[in-house]
Amino acid sequence: MKKLIYITIISMIMLMTGNGIFVYAEEKEDTLQLTENALASILLERDTGEILYEKNAHEKLPPASLTKVMTLLLVMEAINDGNLEKDEMITVSERAASMGGSQVFLAEGEQMSVDNLIKSVAIASANDASVTLAERIAGSEEAFVKMMNEKGEQLELENTLFQNSSGLPAKDHYTTAYDIAIMSKELLKYEDITNYTSIYEDYLRKGEENEFWLVNTNRLVRFYPHVDGLKTGYTKEAKFCLAATAKKDDMRVVSVVMGAETSKDRNAMTMGLIDYAFNHYETEKVYDRNEVIGQYSHLQSEKYDYELKTSEPISILRKKGEQNTAYDTKVNVLENERLPIQKGDQLGSIVVQTEDKPIIESPIFAEEEIKTASIMTLMKRSLKMITKYE
Repeated sequence: MKKLIYITIISMIMLMTGNGIFVYAEEKEDTLQLTENALASILLERDTGEILYEKNAHEKLPPASLTKVMTLLLVMEAINDGNLEKDEMITVSERAASMGGSQVFLAEGEQMSVDNLIKSVAIASANDASVTLAERIAGSEEAFVKMMNEKGEQLELENTLFQNSSGLPAKDHYTTAYDIAIMSKELLKYEDITNYTSIYEDYLRKGEENEFWLVNTNRLVRFYPHVDGLKTGYTKEAKFCLAATAKKDDMRVVSVVMGAETSKDRNAMTMGLIDYAFNHYETEKVYDRNEVIGQYSHLQSEKYDYELKTSEPISILRKKGEQNTAYDTKVNVLENERLPIQKGDQLGSIVVQTEDKPIIESPIFAEEEIKTASIMTLMKRSLKMITKYE
């Protein structure tokens, strides 16, 4: 009888202890439930890509106009590569002018600058402007969508598939909070994108009869400190979505909220994520984007020496209150590459490491085409080298 009582008491203690651990874990988790009213969310630091918070981040969901993050990425890449100029005038097609949903009411045959088209997409989420840019870059929206999905594969986005450039509802058009965050991280490499996404209001065709007032669909760029982008989205299926970015001191964060019931909920959860990041973390800048970090030399190339530059800002992330991290940087350069090397081809990488453990690896790309040297150039170079060692 005593043995039975003893076993019962022990069992009760174990049960109570187990319940106590479960309640503690649940309470601890509750303290970080920053996006209870969203289907999915994520928070990451831009330079390192480190995830600071996530919820259902890999769940496939309809993205609505968050799709335009990828559209804008391909537009900014085209400008960076010299395939598109901001002052170029583009003629609006019949198809682009017929787009429904959010639009700036472009007319068939109307001409508008790339600069104003980007502004229309970034501020007003204009579907007609998105299609106009897509057709200019790829020849058709269908070809542009193929580029979008190829870029997704390049970024290793395993749960994303696009059917259009705007985010209008379509079968098998989906992505995830994580994938949108990675697209946003890549887009923010082109730092002047926030010159567009941070504008709260502006005008198209100012002073003309068909003047159009642009008001940013992301109200946080005006009403919340440090927020300067990035893209909202809404359809009945996707609900309220927001990919936001904010910069404080040298630290830039990206947050994504998908599937919120109201725009108020969406904005409140986004503010909570951003506050959490800036209250608990800080970064130490290592390199700015386009900072010269070395040289690439190729014996058979026309110029022989070429500058190596960072392709994005590079920082180290730490929790506030932690000591500065000791780190080293190392530039790894590809050797014996076949010429010609095209602008944008990868030439190597820069690695930031602590105690021989890599913590960041960022690609380095060719800033210009590296052409094969002429026979005359090679002869002069060879004579110079022979003379040098005589």
